[in-house]
Amino acid sequence: MKRHLAFGAFLFLCCVLPSHSEEYATLRQKMVEEVIAASGSSRPAPKVMAAMGKVERHRFVPSWLTLFAYRNQPLPIGYGQTISQPIIVALMTDLLQVKEGDSILEIGTGSGYQAAVLAEIAKSVYSIEVVEPLGKQATERLRSLGYDNVKVKLGDGYYGWPEAAPFDGIMVTAAASHVPPPLLKQLKPGGRMVIPLGASFMTQYLMLVEKKADGSVTSRQIEPVRFVPLTGGH
Repeated sequence: MKRHLAFGAFLFLCCVLPSHSEEYATLRQKMVEEVIAASGSSRPAPKVMAAMGKVERHRFVPSWLTLFAYRNQPLPIGYGQTISQPIIVALMTDLLQVKEGDSILEIGTGSGYQAAVLAEIAKSVYSIEVVEPLGKQATERLRSLGYDNVKVKLGDGYYGWPEAAPFDGIMVTAAASHVPPPLLKQLKPGGRMVIPLGASFMTQYLMLVEKKADGSVTSRQIEPVRFVPLTGGH
């Protein structure tokens, strides 16, 4: 009986899982259309959606979740971490207003998906991951997919990447209790930072932080979100 059930499940997966890149491309386009429709008046810039239409999200999730890769939902990637919901990836990327020649810092590499989306637009992406296995996996994955303009290092993202600073934009993909001063210091005048603020199991808000040309800083609340907490030695 167990053999029959296992074989039936195998046949089911063979029938429903895409087997060719063209089919994945179709699912990816449907995901893009769903994100645009769900965004309403906050529709992301065309270059953001074009980037998400290129990045193969199914390569950034565990193999057993491939079937769900292009749904507009977050998915677990192990070690208590997740790959963000596509609409949140689109929103955060859009808020950063990434330009072709930009250097971007990402805190929280995770699977590498957000870094890949940023890399489709920016000149260079520097990404920091505190969970060693995830960092190593993301490095290998991004390299195998040809994202040579992404550099990943293991470490505490709270302190940023001073050697590569300053950055045109900084994206934090984990919730912090406050804006880390080292990150603010590494942001160029005229640059933007997108960061979720708030404690675990409490209300978190996605914040847009802007550093003006004169060095002054402003911030505004965008919308409620839910992210895993920013961790590290700090």
